[in-house]
Amino acid sequence: MESNHSLEPYKIIERGGSAEIEEKKSRFIAHVAAVNNEEEALAFIEAKKKQFWDARHNCYAYILGEQGQTMRYSDDGEPSGTAGKPILEVLIGSGIRNLVVVVTRYFGGTLLGTGGLVRAYTKATQAGLAASDIRTMCCGHELTIVTDYNGIGKVQYLLGSRGIPTGEVDYGEQVTISVNIPYEEKDAVVNEITEATAGKAKITVSDIVYFMR
Repeated sequence: MESNHSLEPYKIIERGGSAEIEEKKSRFIAHVAAVNNEEEALAFIEAKKKQFWDARHNCYAYILGEQGQTMRYSDDGEPSGTAGKPILEVLIGSGIRNLVVVVTRYFGGTLLGTGGLVRAYTKATQAGLAASDIRTMCCGHELTIVTDYNGIGKVQYLLGSRGIPTGEVDYGEQVTISVNIPYEEKDAVVNEITEATAGKAKITVSDIVYFMR
């Protein structure tokens, strides 16, 4: 039996963005990327370190796994707890998974102090996420519905009234339609379709899947 925690929706980066803020002449440049594993996260971090080789610091954090099973961060020479941790805190708060953020700092000559650094890295990370395209991954099931031509209109009406987009529709002797249904709506949708088609629709329910909403 799966715990409800594992069925919570989570967010992903569809397209990573970048943003820059300035704090007392120090420049903080955030770069955001979607990653599938630790190797990809580390490769992105290395690429940014090479690209911004002349910067004072390239601090980072990443979160991997649908439930955020892996989290890492680095202050890259900034005072402990002033860079990597604030970046990670923003990522945790955002609910986004499978992403890495590198914040590059070009020193502007004025020391910002602990509080100033925390604020600047937090702000830069927030700006980087705001510049990215974020999508929600829902937990649910794929339903494959096979019905006759009389039933398809009723099925599509039911799905439409719930705001559920229909996937592929195959018009053969029977009509086959595939849809992704949020976990908590599965039983109600199956019952409604069965009722609307007087039990004629054949419905196959997949195991748990994650899909983009």
